[in-house]
Amino acid sequence: MRAVDDLSFEVHPGRVTGFLGPNGAGKTTTLRMLLGLVRPTSGTATIGGLAYHQIPRPLRTVGAALEAASFHPGRTALDHLRTYAPQVGVPDARAAEVLEVVGLSGAAGRRVGGFSLGMRQRLGLATTLLGDPQVLLLDEPANGLDPEGIRWLREFLRTLAAQGRTVLVSSHVLSEVEQTVDDVVIIARGRLVHASTLAELARRARPHVRVASPDTAGLAALVERAGWTRADDARADRGVELVDVDAAAVGAAAFAAGLELHELSTRDPGLEGLFLELVGGPAAGAADTATGTTRGAAA
Repeated sequence: MRAVDDLSFEVHPGRVTGFLGPNGAGKTTTLRMLLGLVRPTSGTATIGGLAYHQIPRPLRTVGAALEAASFHPGRTALDHLRTYAPQVGVPDARAAEVLEVVGLSGAAGRRVGGFSLGMRQRLGLATTLLGDPQVLLLDEPANGLDPEGIRWLREFLRTLAAQGRTVLVSSHVLSEVEQTVDDVVIIARGRLVHASTLAELARRARPHVRVASPDTAGLAALVERAGWTRADDARADRGVELVDVDAAAVGAAAFAAGLELHELSTRDPGLEGLFLELVGGPAAGAADTATGTTRGAAA
């Protein structure tokens, strides 16, 4: 069974890219391939055109936070970062700098064992920033954050992108990141189902018009005659959902045809609804705007 199959996309500097898909879709496996922790059976996974092991001083180029960060509960936040600073190749002073960046300066001397989950998430982000990297790979960074923490994370990621950094953020919930990201890459069952800017995705989230009539044959004939596009495969006796037409036009056409309606309503699925449709349907092998950096990995 393949964990990731024929997956190709690009992530660009100066933008926040949401890497989206349900749990088990292959997001973490893809990030691990980018970091050289999993070897693709075919294709390449590159950062700036180089495989991770080819990057000089990779910890100064790429900051990554995969899964839950591990901390020694007896260490203070400052000591935790000082432990990693020599591995990254930065002076001890950098530890205090990144604590200030993530808003933990006041907790620098506190033992991590007493930190809330949100504070641990911030400390994990501080660790990724030690080398002042231009590329950030963050796996579910909003997990455990309260609304205030999510708002802080949103502004934090936007600031990083505004500095010209490349930011890739994975999540299994689009609503969690839709106010943060510029671009979206959506996968399901290890395959790409959509890649575009967030604005382009939003244009696909078209309102649906639901219509039902006791005259099922008449309703079916009206839909066919008008050339309306159905959004589902429901039988006419349960009503139909239409896209690319508004309720007023449907009502006017039904009135002109003398068709009795028992339901006429508009349903806006929104971005989250469209996301669920995309990941719930058959996974496509490519998307219109996708080009290759990561291709194929066997589980």
